[in-house]
Amino acid sequence: MLNIHLVPCLSDNYAYLVHEPTTNLVAVVDPSEAAPVNAALEKHRLKLTHILNTHHHFDHTGGNLDLKEKHKARVVGPRADRDRIPGIDEDVGEGDIWALGPAKAKIFDIPAHTKGHIAFWFEADKAVFTGDTMFAMGCGRLFEGTPAQMWSSLSKLAALPPDTRVFCGHEYTLSNGKFAVTLEPTNAALKKRMVEVESLRTAGRATIPSTIGLERETNPFLRPTSPELRKSLGMEDADVVDVFAETRRRKDVFK
Repeated sequence: MLNIHLVPCLSDNYAYLVHEPTTNLVAVVDPSEAAPVNAALEKHRLKLTHILNTHHHFDHTGGNLDLKEKHKARVVGPRADRDRIPGIDEDVGEGDIWALGPAKAKIFDIPAHTKGHIAFWFEADKAVFTGDTMFAMGCGRLFEGTPAQMWSSLSKLAALPPDTRVFCGHEYTLSNGKFAVTLEPTNAALKKRMVEVESLRTAGRATIPSTIGLERETNPFLRPTSPELRKSLGMEDADVVDVFAETRRRKDVFK
């Protein structure tokens, strides 16, 4: 089984060290800066071999070149956005299988936050790295895509087994949850989760990973068929994509 270590970066970013113990290969997912990654490698006595990028934004790739130079690591990123990934050596896309030793990751194209966003799903290890497409109780802004594209991307992730752990790019869970409650105030699973999230954040602890099952129950961006959510939006009979789009629009201006 993979060992996954969360690495806080910048103000609210997460990178992840992914250690395959039988080969001692180590990947870092979305390193926004090099220093915290190097410190985590030293702490866990690991040698970096790969850098995995879900998308091109600087707060996910800012550490690429320094880490590549220091560790001679191989950079893997989205084929659809190859030109914007610093130091890229290998590009991957929808349906590809990428291997960290015996650990196999299936690649999903999940655009809309950026045109070339991907996810890495390690099925046997019940782990998916979603970057800025799916957050705990949230989703990314639509910088380079449409609501229909983002709904399609999220639907791919939502179709994964419910016990799949979700490792996303930011600690946005508390603010996402506060928004979710405005749309589904009687959702029992959501209320229970908010108590847990508030406790974790008060203690200065991470709320990641989530699970796909928990996201299905509490993430408003996966729940455009929810009668309560639709009623809150005044869109009881609207198309699913339209409900999703209005949910995203409201989150964009939520304080």
